[in-house]
Amino acid sequence: MRRGWRSSADGGSVGDAYDNAMAESFFSTLEAELLSRRRFSSQAEARMACFSYIEGWYNPVRLHSGLGYRSPMTYEAEMQIALTEP
Repeated sequence: MRRGWRSSADGGSVGDAYDNAMAESFFSTLEAELLSRRRFSSQAEARMACFSYIEGWYNPVRLHSGLGYRSPMTYEAEMQIALTEP
């Protein structure tokens, strides 16, 4: 493998300031809205809380600025309709 080579799935060039911006934004939000607000008695409880937050709030309800202030589920449904309309 050549030095400094990256696959296109990485999303940027070596040293790009926006390399992990989306993931960092998500984890920052998760920490601010869920993890820093409570203590968990076990790792299993923390995992279940994260799952419930993501599947019960973050994806279906929470509005995302990058999606035009729509939830991911609303955005995907609108895109599906737009793609299937003649």
